[in-house]
Amino acid sequence: MELFLATFSALFSVVNPFGAMPVFLTLTHDDTPERRNEQARKACFYMVGILVTFFFIGQYVLNFFGVRIHDLRIAGGLMIMKAGFDLLNTKTGGRKISKTAVADSIHRNDISFAPLAMPMLSGPGAIAVSISMFKPNLHTLDFALIIAGIALVAILSYAILYFSSSLMRFMGRAGLEALSKIMGFIVLAIGVNFIVSSVIALMKM
Repeated sequence: MELFLATFSALFSVVNPFGAMPVFLTLTHDDTPERRNEQARKACFYMVGILVTFFFIGQYVLNFFGVRIHDLRIAGGLMIMKAGFDLLNTKTGGRKISKTAVADSIHRNDISFAPLAMPMLSGPGAIAVSISMFKPNLHTLDFALIIAGIALVAILSYAILYFSSSLMRFMGRAGLEALSKIMGFIVLAIGVNFIVSSVIALMKM
């Protein structure tokens, strides 16, 4: 259960589906509620597929390029820290996607994979967290708990996107900015933990 909670808490903070709401609503403003919900549902399915795939094959990709897991955790920690700083200083909900990408995506029929699933929900930080959860000594139950943690993040992300219109009306821009700053502080702490734990592990090698 501890592994499940660790996976969920780390991923949910980094994925930050609340930050995806403004862009999601912008990209789907002409869609029917049914179409909007379909896009959110497909995006969350894609997110699970992306994160689970990187969880299982990430170590082999790192080994192929001669990159150690601690190197990845340090690099991932730096990216996560940057995302945390952006969330703390943002006034737009914390989701980084260029205006050009938004303009291009508005004219696309399907935005569920790009840019919604990747990079908005399962970006480099989430992928780094997912890869770092893999260890050679994990048991079948551990794998199941980690995948369940990823699935729960996807379920909650879908629920947040499903109710995004109501949440935006309830929270307003001010509420979303306050929530983004809270999430940013948590994300920043996760990034620091990644770097510190990896440096300690490297010093013991």
